[in-house]
Amino acid sequence: MGKNIGFVSTRFSGTDGVTLEAGKWAEVLKKNGHTCFWFGGELDRSPQKSLLVPEAHFKHEQNVWISDNVWGKKSRAPAVTDMIHTIKSRIKQRLNEFIDRFGIDLLIAQNVLTIPMHIPLGVALTEIIAETRIPTIAHHHDFYWERTRFSIGAVGDYLRMAFPPNLHNIEHVVINSAAQEELALRTGISSVIIPNVLDFENPPVINGEKTVHLRQNIGLGPDDIMILQPTRIVQRKGIEHAIELVKELKDPRCKLVISHEAGDEGFEYAEWLKENARSQGVDLLFVNTYMNDHWHTGTEKQAQQLGDCFLLDLYPHADFITYPSLYEGFGNAFLEAIFFRKPMLINRYAIFVKDIEPQGFDLVVMDGFLTSKNVNQVKEILASSAHREKMVNHNFEIARRHYSYKVLQKKLNYLLDIFFGVEN
Repeated sequence: MGKNIGFVSTRFSGTDGVTLEAGKWAEVLKKNGHTCFWFGGELDRSPQKSLLVPEAHFKHEQNVWISDNVWGKKSRAPAVTDMIHTIKSRIKQRLNEFIDRFGIDLLIAQNVLTIPMHIPLGVALTEIIAETRIPTIAHHHDFYWERTRFSIGAVGDYLRMAFPPNLHNIEHVVINSAAQEELALRTGISSVIIPNVLDFENPPVINGEKTVHLRQNIGLGPDDIMILQPTRIVQRKGIEHAIELVKELKDPRCKLVISHEAGDEGFEYAEWLKENARSQGVDLLFVNTYMNDHWHTGTEKQAQQLGDCFLLDLYPHADFITYPSLYEGFGNAFLEAIFFRKPMLINRYAIFVKDIEPQGFDLVVMDGFLTSKNVNQVKEILASSAHREKMVNHNFEIARRHYSYKVLQKKLNYLLDIFFGVEN
């Protein structure tokens, strides 16, 4: 029998990893007969199945004030504590309203009980879970101990209480083995690993006309070679290595295309990248397209209204993918490149080394710095369609076995069985 499942986070909108994975989870759950509902401070889901609560957004002015007064500090003023409890009480009322309005049987907390970007929301949700004993899956993407900005703070009491809470009616999910080990070491909480996934059973349908127009619109000629960096402009993405690669290829047809504009984290880094590319003679293009969550229904209509495209429209015309990240919790762009059967340069970030590399993917691999061997490998791949075809088909089959919707469905069914019995 289908359940009413409530997703809770600060936002479900855009292309951040939490939003993307929540959309995939919802898609798999819907196929299994469940109905999904959404609670957050910013939403692009159906209003009929959502409860929008602006105070739940991490950028809400009162939450920003709380964050400014607790992080980087060792003591907390009584006024800050009072504000935390005031906002917590308001959000708690709205969470109860959400559960009652949609008859929620199971909550899925998406990173909101993991990283303390919104302390009142995490505390409110923890109290609701404790008081109602509602079955809950806490999906953890990145813990506070993984981020330098949260290393000093005046909220240790709340971190121990709610980030994450250790309650008997919560099943915890992490996205990699390092997080599983660290969570157990720090809190004694056991967890299930569910890696990021894509629908490898249903290869993408390419809109050829649309992507040809896109190629023209971003300034690529018919003979140009698109080297795609499919990430946000954030320093940990190591985009300077992609610039170095294009320079070393020594081919004026090679253009580096970055799929996201600079955001809150990236303005200074973006300016440095532009100057770096100019000084090295590399053509660097930023795409100003509509980048939204392409994994849930309804977004295509929004994109058409804006005359823009999805992030996934970029992949079909990419000749090569660069992914030289210094750190990733898992790596959505890695899977997307494999999904679209594209060859790729990847840096051996820690989670890749531990969880992904042992699967046996065929990639151009750098270990912190670009070598002449790496450059020659890329040249060979770009020159040989047969080499390229063999490589990308091999990678697709590995990913289909380990990172598909079938894998996700099996793991989610296991978690639902824990709460509701084997009929699910």
